[in-house]
Amino acid sequence: MADDEHLHVTTRNAEDRPARPGVVGHWTRQPFLEVTDLDGLPVTTPRQTWTHVAVDLLPDEIVVLGDAFMRRDLRLTTPAELRDIAFRTKKVKGVARAREQIARIQPGTDSSMETRTRLLIVGSGLPHPEINEVVRDAQGGYVARVDMLYRRWKIAIEYDGDLHRTDRQTWQNDIRKRRTLRDLGWIVIVVVRADHDNPAPFLDELRTAIRSRR
Repeated sequence: MADDEHLHVTTRNAEDRPARPGVVGHWTRQPFLEVTDLDGLPVTTPRQTWTHVAVDLLPDEIVVLGDAFMRRDLRLTTPAELRDIAFRTKKVKGVARAREQIARIQPGTDSSMETRTRLLIVGSGLPHPEINEVVRDAQGGYVARVDMLYRRWKIAIEYDGDLHRTDRQTWQNDIRKRRTLRDLGWIVIVVVRADHDNPAPFLDELRTAIRSRR
């Protein structure tokens, strides 16, 4: 679905569904359809859109989609709103699966790969890390915001996408941030895309770090 470039249009009546190239028509039997105005165009609300899409996804993808609607810098909905509309949606294939995943959705992420890294960690039986929290020094001064962390064990987990490699300023900021964290006694573990293809080494490193701090 990530590579779907079609325009999806939902109507209240089957006969009103549009039929034209590049457009996929849907109709809903639900007694409600939440719509808002976007520059004069009626569109479904964020939580309604999540419900429409989530019913066709696998569990982890439902969580990735939910996280994307609740970014740290742009929160379009909340878990409570998703729960409300999901439980008001009746007799739709896949809606029960979508409801079950709401508890796993985490507001405040910055990227889908951060979400996937968290799901990888928790899915392996490790504790749920804090998300995008700030680390401060002994005097309360700001040190860094970390993608994922275990504060009690002073373990930071950072996901590095290509921007961290190709953008010079981002790369330099990463080095300074991680040097400062390590000087304060933090273990810093960096995750990259290849770790999702072969997660065992990363997960072993994280387990070793946790054991060393326990």
